[in-house]
Amino acid sequence: MEKSGLLPMTTPPPRQTWFSSTTRTRIAFLGLTAVLATVFHLYSRGCDGSFGGTVCTWNEVGKSAKELCPQAKPVVPSKHKELWESIGASYDTSEFKDRAVEWLRDAVRIPTESHSKLKLTKVNTYGLLYEWEGKDSSLKPILLTAHQDVVPVDQETVDEWEYPPYSGHFDGQRIWGRGTIDDKSGLIGLLLSIESLLDMDFEPSRKVVLAFGFDEETSGMNGARALGEYMHSSFGEDSFSMLVDEGAGYFELLGSPFAVPGVGEKGAMDVRVDVTSPGGHSSVPPDHTSIGMLSALLVQIEETPYPISISRDSPAYATLQCEAAHSEEMDPWLRKTIMKSVKSDWALRELRDFIEEDLDLRSLFGTTQAIDIILGGVKANALPEEAWAVVDHRIATQSTVADVKKHDTAVLEHLAEKFNLSYTAFGQKVYTGSGAKYGSLDISDAWGTALEPAPITPMDGEAFKLLSGTIKATYNAQRKFKNSEEIIVAPGIMTGNTDTRHYWNLTKNIFRYSHQNTGSGGAIGNGVHTVNESTDIDAFLEMIRFFTTLILNADESSRI
Repeated sequence: MEKSGLLPMTTPPPRQTWFSSTTRTRIAFLGLTAVLATVFHLYSRGCDGSFGGTVCTWNEVGKSAKELCPQAKPVVPSKHKELWESIGASYDTSEFKDRAVEWLRDAVRIPTESHSKLKLTKVNTYGLLYEWEGKDSSLKPILLTAHQDVVPVDQETVDEWEYPPYSGHFDGQRIWGRGTIDDKSGLIGLLLSIESLLDMDFEPSRKVVLAFGFDEETSGMNGARALGEYMHSSFGEDSFSMLVDEGAGYFELLGSPFAVPGVGEKGAMDVRVDVTSPGGHSSVPPDHTSIGMLSALLVQIEETPYPISISRDSPAYATLQCEAAHSEEMDPWLRKTIMKSVKSDWALRELRDFIEEDLDLRSLFGTTQAIDIILGGVKANALPEEAWAVVDHRIATQSTVADVKKHDTAVLEHLAEKFNLSYTAFGQKVYTGSGAKYGSLDISDAWGTALEPAPITPMDGEAFKLLSGTIKATYNAQRKFKNSEEIIVAPGIMTGNTDTRHYWNLTKNIFRYSHQNTGSGGAIGNGVHTVNESTDIDAFLEMIRFFTTLILNADESSRI
């Protein structure tokens, strides 16, 4: 998103806290990719059972394991091959590198410019919708999205930046500034791809639509939501062939490069827990004040975590399968357990028990809860008449908002009776008891913004195959590999939420993937949502190549 090790035993080691706050920020952004990269990369075991020991011979398990995660072939444009090769060659020049640097630097400093050959519609003032008409109206358009906004820079940390956060400084290798990773690199990468194709007089057969929201970092309620509603009314239900938005990239894992496009997202719900009781002077206190009762309720919540279940058709499980199939240095016990779990319920329980003992893996497979806000009381000598807290939930892909409501309601019911509180949960009376009540307990959707887990994009569909082949072709072309299938593509999930929450009705094929080179640790560049955000210029150029290849491949495909 860690363990004292991925041990080849049935009893996992004691639970510990492994990640710093900065790493946890990256976990929220990357989802499954970063935690597995960190876990497997740092704590792999060799065949001799020691850390860093002799690695198992891959041929021992390679053929049977790879059946778990078949790979698409690299997809290189055929009709547009000369164009693709010509544009690719231009991306290797110093002139284009300078152009890319200036565009991203300017995006950090000032608003992005528009294109004269694409139709621009401004939605809700700042939302930008570009339409590049295709010659074949029978082909569903491809939708590529990004967001213009960035998280604020904490003014108390400005002095900690190597270069001013909105300077767009280029040191010869990295571009520095807020948004260089999240998500102006994606936005400018898309625009540079379009500009490059326009410069080569490319005329698409398949319509290309670009949608740029302006408040993704605050859930996209005014930007992407308005864009989604506009596109739904203009194009219709399921009107796009596929959608690619920001998301994870690729990384080195146990000797193999892995790309993990998000094919789903966890849901989200903030639950408010509100306790009221009579006020009065604190010199004559009751056994339990509102704050005291609320404290007991919150402890009960934390002591009743959501159970972990592993669904064989979930994206997170699919990622484990792919890593077992293609990570040449994976711990042999873990590989064997994952492989057996495909058909063996016993092995699946072993895998579940293993995951359940790890804080970060558990957060990917199950619904999480975190108490993040608490308020109550106004004066030291006055009994608090009300105290409340907010519990943040991230809902597992195989669960629902209704499941969260049911779980939270049941967890607190016996305490409402113990404290003689009338109990209302999500608008329904739960406990009234008999006689006069001391106070009340009410739990509710804190902001009215509960979000179901996203629909899962088909992991065996033509769109996923096209995206996978494009990732492979881009990776190879950037490194001048010939006929190589070195990079592995595995479906994954996002634990956080992107603007795609507002686009679910536009296509069944939604991918959260940015083709960012995140190196060997799975951490996405430098300073995401924190100090010293920056991006490597070579990684940025590869992202541009990816978008260009995707547009050309989608233009030629008749299967999506």
